[in-house]
Amino acid sequence: MAFDSRVRPPRRQGGRVAVIGSGAAGLAAAFLLSKSRNVVIYESEGRLGGHANTVDVPVANGRIVPVDAGFIVYNEPAYPNLTALFDHLGTPTAPTCMSFAASMRGGEVEYSGQSLSAVFADRAKALSPSFIRMLIDIAKFYKDARRALATGSALDQSLAEFVATNGYGAAFSRDFLKPMASAIWSTPSRRIFDFSAEAFLRFYENHGLLQVRNIPRWRTVVGGSREYVSRISAPFAKNARLNAKVETVARTETGVLVRDRAGAVDRFDDVVIATHADVALSMLDAPTEKERRLLSPFRYQHNEAFLHFDESQMPKRRRVWASWNYIGGEDAAAVTYWMNRLQPLDCAENIFVTLNPIRPVDPSRVAAKFAYTHPMFDLDVYKAQKELWSLQGDGGVWYCGAHFGEGFHEDAVQAGLAVGEALGGVKRPWSVENESGRIRLPAQLAAE
Repeated sequence: MAFDSRVRPPRRQGGRVAVIGSGAAGLAAAFLLSKSRNVVIYESEGRLGGHANTVDVPVANGRIVPVDAGFIVYNEPAYPNLTALFDHLGTPTAPTCMSFAASMRGGEVEYSGQSLSAVFADRAKALSPSFIRMLIDIAKFYKDARRALATGSALDQSLAEFVATNGYGAAFSRDFLKPMASAIWSTPSRRIFDFSAEAFLRFYENHGLLQVRNIPRWRTVVGGSREYVSRISAPFAKNARLNAKVETVARTETGVLVRDRAGAVDRFDDVVIATHADVALSMLDAPTEKERRLLSPFRYQHNEAFLHFDESQMPKRRRVWASWNYIGGEDAAAVTYWMNRLQPLDCAENIFVTLNPIRPVDPSRVAAKFAYTHPMFDLDVYKAQKELWSLQGDGGVWYCGAHFGEGFHEDAVQAGLAVGEALGGVKRPWSVENESGRIRLPAQLAAE
């Protein structure tokens, strides 16, 4: 279905719209759509929010602290719409500390970027030629990345090709680039080098990781991300259908039919599928050739997340401990988030979230366990993204999600807001520069 304006009059004032999925994209779409349409939101879990997942954790003296086990931090330059949304909703936020550490080969190599002491945590290893070469290559990488983005020379290159072209050493790839990228995208290290180089470098640029001055200041939601979920969903929460996994979406001449796993069928004027791309494709009763072509390239990594108190999941050297900690083994890798460093937790206990632990977490120290999926961005995905928006509105079916961008909260919010504006005819109640800059809208729409 073609249209030439991102904001258009709704087809029928008050018409019914189903939003499938209540992650950041679905919530953002429903937030705008609820202003002009009758919105029903389907969620397969028993709560709204997706990766915005706050858990009440018991600590000493019978107290409870709210800890985020999914979405945790953001910064204003890289997350303009999320920042504006939080301001609009009156969501309380606080500054946080962002730092990265890596521990490889059983602690044989450990370093952190927090201080010179942490960089050279292992004095003997720090003076080795390979470690010094890695530090030199890191500085070279920052310079090469800025040049590649300015000239477009990384276009259509994989990260492996970019690394080979620029001649970085083995220690740089093994002990810096692979750990950092794996931690950011929650992706197995063996697949990182299949990523699109341009998308990878663009993320680094957007998040201020290629600069040593004016580094973005990171923030977190006070009380956990559920604080924003409850605020944004207030207008439509009464129409939320929880534990209602959608099995089938079928287009008909009189509307779009939605059937959930309990067998209940409902008819809507439009349906917004705010799920991962592979899930969206699986629920379409009769996907078009274009839908198959553009949604099928997306692949996802399934991750186990443990919320726990087990300090053995951190680097061996305490002075190396950082906010994000990559723990690399021979054939696998884990990432541990030190939640006391990332959130203002009022407790003495150290609380952690570990993705895909390479050694068992002490069961007696586990507070909760979750399963998440994260998109993987290779060159095929990057090419499909360029056309994703062309799927919108075909037979009353719309799409949004973090996979429209780089896989993060801001990407999901941008995609959801863009769909909400296009379908609902209501503009977002704020103005930010380059409001849809992280997703690939057609040029004429992005310019409006």
